[in-house]
Amino acid sequence: MKSKNIVIVHGAFADGSGYKKLYEILTGKGYQVTVVQNPLTSLEDDVDATVRALDKQDGPTILVGHSWGGTVITEAGTHPKVVALVYIAAFEPDKGETSVQWISSLPAAPEFGILAPDEKGVVYFDKSKFHAGFAADLSKEDADFMYASQGPIFGACFATAVREAAWKTKPSYGIVATEDKAINPDIERNMYRRAGTKITEIKGSHVLFISQPDAVAKVIIAAANEN
Repeated sequence: MKSKNIVIVHGAFADGSGYKKLYEILTGKGYQVTVVQNPLTSLEDDVDATVRALDKQDGPTILVGHSWGGTVITEAGTHPKVVALVYIAAFEPDKGETSVQWISSLPAAPEFGILAPDEKGVVYFDKSKFHAGFAADLSKEDADFMYASQGPIFGACFATAVREAAWKTKPSYGIVATEDKAINPDIERNMYRRAGTKITEIKGSHVLFISQPDAVAKVIIAAANEN
């Protein structure tokens, strides 16, 4: 391995505990893994939480983000310790772009369940659509727990423009979740192709890092070996 440090950022409606299988695979192969518990309160707050984790790394680091976490690592990835970026069914916006403009760039699946912001500006995933729309290849029990423990996100996050795009100067790897119902897989493909990202397609739901951890780990390990 060239880079032994891996920092992983979760997305909306989730938290870092979803990375347990991925953590076990990667640490079992000798990698030093840090999972960021980003607050989902603003893009700036989530970037700051990620930067604090990056500051603690002892050398070159692979920065990984899922879903909304892709927007976060796009900006946080300018950190000097980051040598490559891995996007897991994630947003990969350019400078000046927002997550909402990308998620609305193509029609959503019928199972799509991201609700409008509530009276406090917080966004949740619809309970009736959570299993099919977010975690279709997990058991109902696991999906129910993920719903109960979801990390709601302030809607303003999705409308905040990225200030810098780390993928313009650093290698990037993108995983398309081919059965994704939360982000249209073609949106993932469009962002990745535009950015010149090395694309891997994996059959799985939006949370394929839980359902297909070995396949996802393989992409992260490739990034660590090549950078």
